Amino acid sequence: MSAYVEFKDVRKVYNSGEVSVEALKDVSFQIEKGEICVIVGASGAGKTTLLNILGGMDTLTSGTVTLDGTDISAFNTRQLTAYRRYDVGFVFQFYNLMGNLTAFENVELASMLSPNPLDAATVLKKVGLEDRAKNFPAQLSGGEQQRVAIARALAKNPKLLLCDEPTGALDYNTGKAILKLLQQTCRETGMTVVIITHNQALTAMADRVITVKSGTIGQITLNPNPISVDDIEW
Repeated sequence: MSAYVEFKDVRKVYNSGEVSVEALKDVSFQIEKGEICVIVGASGAGKTTLLNILGGMDTLTSGTVTLDGTDISAFNTRQLTAYRRYDVGFVFQFYNLMGNLTAFENVELASMLSPNPLDAATVLKKVGLEDRAKNFPAQLSGGEQQRVAIARALAKNPKLLLCDEPTGALDYNTGKAILKLLQQTCRETGMTVVIITHNQALTAMADRVITVKSGTIGQITLNPNPISVDDIEW
């Protein structure tokens, strides 16, 4: 039985002119279904490249990446577009909401892309924003906008939720609330959640911690007793 997510001997080389940069070299790891996986490392270590390949936003140079038994590294452009649209939910540091749509419409738009979406109003309620459904992004705080972004990602009912520094633009307490929401979502729905961060303290909330260092995997740690975000200080 293979793992839900598997990277095998993944290399990524960026060529610009005569210079080639190896962003990832011989990266191999697995993530099981329903886990919270935190990928941690310094800036420039290769975390975002890794996430972009897993999310179908970038292609690899060699190796294989599989999700739920499907080799996504063999996908063509059209297949990658469908994969990003249906199978992956994205949450970024900056919320990337459509400014001319309400919170509800932002979430509803994402649910329209999916063959088996969750109800937009239900998901907004789940992230604690039922009272803000008719507000536009400019009328919402940073934390509220990030909640809309999470609701939008969840509404697609994706196989994988990928979060790139999701609290990077938020203050401490708001950031904690967002991480707690991600942790609860994983526990309640069984969704597989991957969080990229440079903040070592967040590793305590994860089932699996993957440390990335200069384009390689430094360490993979399984955490038998992940703790609630409430109990993490940084």
